[in-house]
Amino acid sequence: MTQNMPEQNAEPVQQALHQLAADRNNVVALGTLAASEVLLPVPEDMPGPEAEPEPGSLQLPVYEQGDGVRLVPVFTSEDRLAQALPQIRSYRTVRLALLGQGWPTDELALSIDAGSPDTVTVQGEGVRALASLASG
Repeated sequence: MTQNMPEQNAEPVQQALHQLAADRNNVVALGTLAASEVLLPVPEDMPGPEAEPEPGSLQLPVYEQGDGVRLVPVFTSEDRLAQALPQIRSYRTVRLALLGQGWPTDELALSIDAGSPDTVTVQGEGVRALASLASG
């Protein structure tokens, strides 16, 4: 991996995911999640930062599942990223609320820690709502 994110930073976020797996309406866990930093995979075939159309913009890695659902995966640790997407060699660290502020469409879902027991998938409207939770 091209960046290091200490695993201890992932613990509160992973605990929040675990709580949300049991209770999707846990406001404290949602707030923790919204304020957290996550790892956004950068596929090798994706243009680098120098190819982004606008400074500060972020190109989202969109994966389409067999059922046609389109999602953007993010992860709370390098281990969970490596388990789900072993072919990915680099990522960007981004605050989850910032992703929500510019979420492009309701048809695109956010999958947090895909492949783990605590996977949480949030639909577009919910991703934008996470941004508002972190801001107050």
